[in-house]
Amino acid sequence: MSEPLLTVENLKTQFFTEEGTVRAVDGVNFEVNEGELVGLVGESGAGKSVAAQSIMRLVEEPGRIVDGTVTFDGKKLVDITETPDGRMEESDEMLSNREMREQIRGREIAIVFQDPMESLNPVFKVGAQLREFIELNREVGESEAKRIAVDMLREVGIPEPEARYDDYPHEFSGGMRQRVLIAMALACEPRLIIADEPTTALDVTVEGQILDLVSDLQERYDTAFLWVTHDMGVVAEICDRVNVMYLGEVVEEAKVDDLFHDTKHPYTEALLRSMPRPDQAVESLDPIKGVMPEAINPPSGCRFHTRCPEAREACKEFHPEYHDVSDASEAPHSVSCIKYEAVGYEDSDPLETEATGAFAGGLAEMRGDEGGGATGVSGGGADE
Repeated sequence: MSEPLLTVENLKTQFFTEEGTVRAVDGVNFEVNEGELVGLVGESGAGKSVAAQSIMRLVEEPGRIVDGTVTFDGKKLVDITETPDGRMEESDEMLSNREMREQIRGREIAIVFQDPMESLNPVFKVGAQLREFIELNREVGESEAKRIAVDMLREVGIPEPEARYDDYPHEFSGGMRQRVLIAMALACEPRLIIADEPTTALDVTVEGQILDLVSDLQERYDTAFLWVTHDMGVVAEICDRVNVMYLGEVVEEAKVDDLFHDTKHPYTEALLRSMPRPDQAVESLDPIKGVMPEAINPPSGCRFHTRCPEAREACKEFHPEYHDVSDASEAPHSVSCIKYEAVGYEDSDPLETEATGAFAGGLAEMRGDEGGGATGVSGGGADE
């Protein structure tokens, strides 16, 4: 099997603030193969966007990549080791900032951001911005760059591209502006496009059109995508494989069908249960209890234990190992949960949290207690 196009290993990005160190990305590992569409999914605050920015080395102060390796087609985009005394050492193989600008960004890896109005300059015409981007990254003249720009606007479904070339960003709808950014990303024929929640600000009809467009373009150009999103519905529609992130860590990775039909991690199960579905009433949705803890002071052990309905005392004590739990005949399926480790999960007592039902008599039922007296919670009050 050929080497992955992109490999991320033990990536750590931290933000150094007056309150303390925010561990936004904390030991992330994943791969993207040539022509593959890989999802990076999780709630807001999970670290998805910071991970994407770290790949391109676009993290701004007070953030810093402190550890890890990012390899793209054999090139070391990131190769940093954190020494015991807290210093960050860059290897000689790691590309310089100039090499990143001239060899990688735009040419080999492009990025599409969530809000096109933040990416397009409102005082310059759309065509001029697209043409300049092509000139910088493809080393062609102005007339040839304009021809390519018009062709790409047509390719992404902009009507009358010759006329719209001279329009300003505010003269385009939200969906059309997002198409312009996709055209800009594709114009330099990159091998990988990082799409950072590109459909979040769009209505569902336009979102569907953009997803259809991306699927079509991916097949036509064989471009790999890393699709960052919080929407499991989008993941189900377009992704080949999925990485689920929680509080700076990847907690599950699998092919999209396996993730939905053979879910391993309780957090992934909770995400799926909280999804609106056309065959279910709104009252039957099961939102994830509580809020995500702060990355400045993550919980001990498994970071999801404070919100996990299956959490036990052992989950507070042991940090789970991220490893493949699939059989030899199956596609790889990796998960970070102590249920799949020999650390005494089954023999451990359930945690008393809102997620486990401790505050509504649920913990008593889990333990098999008669009156729920051990929890100090009234047995019938929650139902009355």
